[in-house]
Amino acid sequence: MDKHCACLVIDMQQEDGFPLHGFDRVIHNHIRLLDALRPAGIPILFTRHLNRADGRDLPWGEPCDARGQPLAYRAGTRQVEILDVLAPAPGDRVIDKPRYSAFHRTDLDSLLRERGIRRLIVTGVLTDACVLATVQDAFALGYRIDLIADACTSTTEAAHQAALLLMANWVYALELFATEQYLRRLAGQPWRSVPCQEPDAFAHAPEQFVATIARLQSALGLPGREQE
Repeated sequence: MDKHCACLVIDMQQEDGFPLHGFDRVIHNHIRLLDALRPAGIPILFTRHLNRADGRDLPWGEPCDARGQPLAYRAGTRQVEILDVLAPAPGDRVIDKPRYSAFHRTDLDSLLRERGIRRLIVTGVLTDACVLATVQDAFALGYRIDLIADACTSTTEAAHQAALLLMANWVYALELFATEQYLRRLAGQPWRSVPCQEPDAFAHAPEQFVATIARLQSALGLPGREQE
């Protein structure tokens, strides 16, 4: 495994204000990944999305209650804490972020560069919001990204899959993996992935969306509709 690699776990928090598709499976895949990454010496970094409790410095339109306090990811509540089953271990780093991207107004980039990290293993939620924004910024900043597709999710399968296809089409530093395949890679066994190095490789018409999802899942070694 590349010694210049770190794992970035995005927003696996206790926030329960909206449902997440197949979240139990995503949590299980995180447990498997972290149990393999830590013995391999891969640094683990968690992000927490935090909105100030007093409602200051929120992006325009952030949903708030009648008192102007944010409805989700409110600082000082249990909802912002990392899930107990994935609790950071000694030596793990937790980065609090005020916007979707883990790089926006945080010290993440400088921290990674100080450690000589050039490649990120990315997991977490939501695929079409914080994961997508973070992956795009990581690409712009010159990092290579291994995205573990079935260790991410969103509020619906369609949103999750649409974000995967968007990244697969245009983030050329990205390589997509299924959890099982990444574990095989860590163990030095034969594995498969989807390198994303061609423009619009998964281009499709609206009526081809489901078939294109199936094509991506097959390439990743996932059974049909594995994300359900």
